[in-house]
Amino acid sequence: MAMEVTQVLLNAQSVDSAVRKHAEETLKQFQEQNLPGFLLSLAGELASEEKPVDSRKLAGLILKNALDAKEQHRKHELVQRWLLLDMAVKTQIKTCLLQTLSSLAPDARSTASQVIAKVAGIELPQKQWPELIASLLSNQQLPAHVKQATLETVGYLCEEVSPDVVEQDQVNKILTAVVQGMNAEEGNNDVKLAATRALYNALGFAQANFNNDMERDFIMRVVCQSTLSPEVKIRQAAFECLVSISSTYYEKLSPYIQDIFSITAKAVREDEEPVALQAIEFWSTICDEEIDILEDYGGDFTADSDVPCYNFIKQALPALVPMLLETLLKQEEEQDQDEVAWNLAMAGGTCLGLVARTVGDDIVPLVMPFIEENITKPDWRQREAATYAFGSILEGPSPDKLTPIVNSALNFMLTALTKDANRHVKDTTAWTLGRIFEFLHGSTVEVPIITPGNCQQIVTVLLQSMKDAPNVAEKACGALYFLAQGYGDVVASSPLTPFFQEIVQSLLTVTHREDAGESRLRTAAYEALNEAVRCSPDETIPMVLQLVPIIMMELHQTLEMQKLSSDEREKQSELQGLLCGCLQVIIQKLGASEPTKCAFLQYADQIMSLFLRVFACRSATVHEEAMLAIGALAYATGPDFAKYMTEFYKYLEMGLQNFEEYQVCAVTVGVVGDLCRALEDKITPYCDGIMTQLLKDLSSNQLHRSVKPPIFSCFGDIALAIGENFEKYLIYAMPMLQSAAELSAHTSGGDDEMLDYTNLLRNGILEAYSGIFQGFKNSPKTQLLISYAPHILQFLDSIYMEKDMDDVVMKTAIGVLGDLADTLGSNAGSLIQQSVSSKDFLIECLSSDDHLIKESALWAQMAISRAISV
Repeated sequence: MAMEVTQVLLNAQSVDSAVRKHAEETLKQFQEQNLPGFLLSLAGELASEEKPVDSRKLAGLILKNALDAKEQHRKHELVQRWLLLDMAVKTQIKTCLLQTLSSLAPDARSTASQVIAKVAGIELPQKQWPELIASLLSNQQLPAHVKQATLETVGYLCEEVSPDVVEQDQVNKILTAVVQGMNAEEGNNDVKLAATRALYNALGFAQANFNNDMERDFIMRVVCQSTLSPEVKIRQAAFECLVSISSTYYEKLSPYIQDIFSITAKAVREDEEPVALQAIEFWSTICDEEIDILEDYGGDFTADSDVPCYNFIKQALPALVPMLLETLLKQEEEQDQDEVAWNLAMAGGTCLGLVARTVGDDIVPLVMPFIEENITKPDWRQREAATYAFGSILEGPSPDKLTPIVNSALNFMLTALTKDANRHVKDTTAWTLGRIFEFLHGSTVEVPIITPGNCQQIVTVLLQSMKDAPNVAEKACGALYFLAQGYGDVVASSPLTPFFQEIVQSLLTVTHREDAGESRLRTAAYEALNEAVRCSPDETIPMVLQLVPIIMMELHQTLEMQKLSSDEREKQSELQGLLCGCLQVIIQKLGASEPTKCAFLQYADQIMSLFLRVFACRSATVHEEAMLAIGALAYATGPDFAKYMTEFYKYLEMGLQNFEEYQVCAVTVGVVGDLCRALEDKITPYCDGIMTQLLKDLSSNQLHRSVKPPIFSCFGDIALAIGENFEKYLIYAMPMLQSAAELSAHTSGGDDEMLDYTNLLRNGILEAYSGIFQGFKNSPKTQLLISYAPHILQFLDSIYMEKDMDDVVMKTAIGVLGDLADTLGSNAGSLIQQSVSSKDFLIECLSSDDHLIKESALWAQMAISRAISV
């Protein structure tokens, strides 16, 4: 029976922690002992007008949390639990929820809306509660507050349920109700707002309606009218609808684009900021759409293009660019102090950058007069806006178009960075220099921006700016990062070599600044230092070697800090992560050639003991960085790494067990691969533990799916390292690979994201097979693999037939066909000849434009012909 929960719910919100704890315990017990009674009590509490609003609201919230969770496996459990409840109990709960929509308490109505949507999310896909939408929409002739609650519910429902579970006639009814609620005749603003927000969520359902000219015209007219509502929240919600329409129905916008331009331009120039921001967002979204189309199809729109590019941005350019340039002059005095502030000037600059990427060279003549006119004005806003405009258009136009302009502006900007009186101007100047170095500097650019003549001045100015306010210094570090990156493929000597020591010293000094915690400054300094090391030519190696003891000392100092507050501990973890990341880059740099490797290895024992102490601190971000650094160390030390394994193994195991922070788990799986390559058969003693853990990971439904493909490919690494000793794992690993292969072979028709994941999964499985075959090659135990060959060939056939594998999978798959023939010889020959598609697949790969696929195919062809001729 349901119990009286009012007082318990109120106590659960008490300021007295003892009272609160006791109430939470009581609720938990009630839930565990009598779930139906518990849910009924909550629904009854929410529906009762006599109860206090606070207890009703919490009842609704607990009810919602009993139906949904963020973690997939937990959500699945809750859904199953609800579906198994007695029908009569569910009906009673749903009746209470629908009744609450007429409540006079707005909070109770709103909470009920959300819970109804959660129930609908579970039941509608199961073909349950078919009468819900009809019963909701029969509320339209009722008082305004009920109408408002109903529309809010419809909005949440559309967010919760996928479009394919709602019949088209119900979609039509939803849209009719929503559009009526938005209409000018509707006198109540709360109803209008709820309707406009509901439309935003319902747009994904409206495919058929947008294909019908009359219905589409009607919806567009109502949305455009709502952008002119006297109520600011309604205007904002209407523009949000337009933004969503621009990405969902881009190809239907032609007839309306002229009107939309007028509406957005008016809003950007005259309306309040939240509305103006959405109006700019409309054009940013159109840019995103057109950039995607142009990237997918280049300039040639043939009949097979899904969506033609209407060049809306190109057509709007003469009016759009001046409108965006005006927004740049609306900066806020404190804008760069608060990193998260998103204001009109930032939105305008971001949109301008997207426009530049969409139309390329065409934007330059429209922006240059604005820059020339404002760059030397006494008012800082004009100087900053001109600099921001310049920085915004550097990605998109061709280097030919931009290089002459940048060359004439560079000197001016370097002076502004040191001499301008205003910190906003300095901040934006440093950011703009970073963009110049990112997009117009490097081996692919024909006319270099940085020459022996100006390199010293550039470095001097950037190093000087690193002593400026944290936000300016952070941007200067970013500029230095791209400056170094541009010389990444120079082997002998780069123009930065003479300044290398000074650059490193300055960056280390920045990391010790008192205010390095502000504006991401410390992180930016380490990122720039890492890039300077990674891209430094061979002649700087002795200086890189000198960095090792310095960074080790810094890491050692963080480990000596005692009795820290939680805030200090967080800072300590962050610093340890940065130092481990820095050591990883140094190890990779020095481990890349024999002479420097020998010099570096004198530090290996000390470095490893530091890393082991870092693990003892137990912070996820640091673990990830320390793991990556250990992977690099293993690669550099090779078989000698074995001496650290006894100590390190427990942390390796901890990483593989870390389901919660799945990135740590994924990185650890990658490090197992590094260890296999470094230690080869010396890893054998640890393989039982590692394989047990990997198999556990694969069977867990709690582990994030992205970790599973690398685990499969890790099987291959282990098999390659220990050869025929992998025999004892075959009976566990092969069935796992087989079921994953079956799962991944039949996933066509999914969305792009699903297809990408499927290809990652296939590649992981194929890498496992490849490693296992190569590991057993020339061993007397190869016959153990014969029984698995038919299934593997079947898997190759099925992914070839699906026609949706990417180039990476294609290369690995043809390689596996070769490995199969190479390892099993004549035992594989007849099987390959019987396979449905091996021959076609081989022919296709031999004629591929990708030389890596072709190379693998030639090798496979030789292996197959050897196997057949035996």
